[in-house]
Amino acid sequence: MKTIDWKTAIRNGLVGGVIALYFSMIGMVEAFSGRNLIGDFFNMGHLLLFGGVLAAGILTARAHKEASVGINAFSSLVAGLAAGIPTTLLILLANNVELQSVFVSVNRTLLALLTFERGMSGLGLFFLATSLIALAGGLYDSLPGVYKRTLGLSLSVVVVVAVFSNIVTQIMTTLFGRPSVRLILDGDALKPLSAAVLFVVLTGIFILREQRRVKAEKLVASGAAAIESKRASLQRQVILFVGIGILLLIAPYVLGSFLSQVLFEVGRFVLLGLGLNIVVGYAGLLDLGYVAFFAFGAYTMGILTTTGPLNQGGGLFNFWLALPIVVLVSVFFGIMLGFPVLRMRGDYLAIVTLGFGEIIRILALSDWLRPIMGGAQGVLAIPSPVFFGIKLDSPEKMYYLVLAGALLVAFVSIRLRDSRLGRQWMAMREDEDVAEAMGINLVQTKLLAFAIGAGFSGLGGAIFAARLGNIFPHSFNLLISINALSLIIVGGLGSIPGVIVGAIALVGLPELLREFQEYRLLMYGILLIVMMLNRPEGFLPAEVFKRELHAEEAELPGAEA
Repeated sequence: MKTIDWKTAIRNGLVGGVIALYFSMIGMVEAFSGRNLIGDFFNMGHLLLFGGVLAAGILTARAHKEASVGINAFSSLVAGLAAGIPTTLLILLANNVELQSVFVSVNRTLLALLTFERGMSGLGLFFLATSLIALAGGLYDSLPGVYKRTLGLSLSVVVVVAVFSNIVTQIMTTLFGRPSVRLILDGDALKPLSAAVLFVVLTGIFILREQRRVKAEKLVASGAAAIESKRASLQRQVILFVGIGILLLIAPYVLGSFLSQVLFEVGRFVLLGLGLNIVVGYAGLLDLGYVAFFAFGAYTMGILTTTGPLNQGGGLFNFWLALPIVVLVSVFFGIMLGFPVLRMRGDYLAIVTLGFGEIIRILALSDWLRPIMGGAQGVLAIPSPVFFGIKLDSPEKMYYLVLAGALLVAFVSIRLRDSRLGRQWMAMREDEDVAEAMGINLVQTKLLAFAIGAGFSGLGGAIFAARLGNIFPHSFNLLISINALSLIIVGGLGSIPGVIVGAIALVGLPELLREFQEYRLLMYGILLIVMMLNRPEGFLPAEVFKRELHAEEAELPGAEA
């Protein structure tokens, strides 16, 4: 492409501008602007306002990648100018018409933010900002691959550190004392000098890593070098796993109570995700009522151990004695659910399991089972587990319990995936008719998937009940199943590391950003849409799913090259 594609540049710019306009009109720019990231001149509101503009510049430059750098940069500049139009129209309209009665968030505070507190004279500054940001995106995309990756990673890490500065504060306070925090943070924001130093250091580290990677690829030319390269790779993996293990062990002492509770929530959903991954990821059975088994585990643990009003068998069982019974009860109900749905597939299976989950919640809430399950009052006074005389009654201590449960379930999942049963699940997922023709017993295979997945979920429910001490029917609504399904889709179906990444992205990050709680589900939905459009296989997909989703691309002419 030798000339500018005006249509593409203007279209990309307008899309980026509409994104900025949308976030402004629903109040997110104003709400997020109160959270400074670097000094007092760059805040989270700016991320929402100019993030779409930056993406427009990058995409426009990518569309002109065969052109010269000058045309590439000018096309991105055009996209930046187009991106400023929607928000500028809003500013002009709001200054002449009272919009707040219709759009509550379009107020004077928002207009001051958009015009940099300069009134109508700030419109030129806004256009200048969108143009320069889109131009920066275009120039960034024109860089060679090594430098582009390096700068992108460095900037991303600096922004992530700034967003989660509360974690940085907690870690540095624990390790080095409060004075160390004041050296790099100004309140909740990174100091500009700290951000610049961090960026330079990270850039140097990433450049050195890229150079080492290039050298390693060149050395692989000879057999001895290949063996040496594999040995070095194995050593790095061992060091990485040991480092992660040490970090997981010391995390509660470094992070404190609140962040330990966040890790507990992430671990709880990792347990749920790993169990649902057996049913959906391995066996291909879409289960929307998975929360039912979570509820069975929690209620069974509560009923067997409570010392409260129900006291059906409370006091006779402690947590460790009740735990095997909880898992067996969950497995039993997993088999009971499996029998009625053996002949169902796809959407029909999802609807039936959805109904099953809602039936369990309503039964737990009903007066009919109140003598057993407590009705609306739930099950109270569930004692905390005691491990060798240590009462696990705090987030820091319960973190280790959920970590142990997650590691155990992950180990079992890996062994199942590589077993004969795991291969039967995957064959059934691909085509049930062909799998049956090959001699696979579909009844047994499906029931085992439901049973094992239910057992994992019941284990998570038991730990959840022991952590809270009180459980209620409203804690087991449909949203739990949706969250568990979403995290394995975002992380990658059939992938155990993907489940962990999905739990961190969809459970951990929203917990850390509770100050923006009202926008949580909105951002949740946007993330799912973006993932399904741009990376449908998930962040860390299993190789099988990745090949399936990109099979058509591999068949295109020139794809192999």
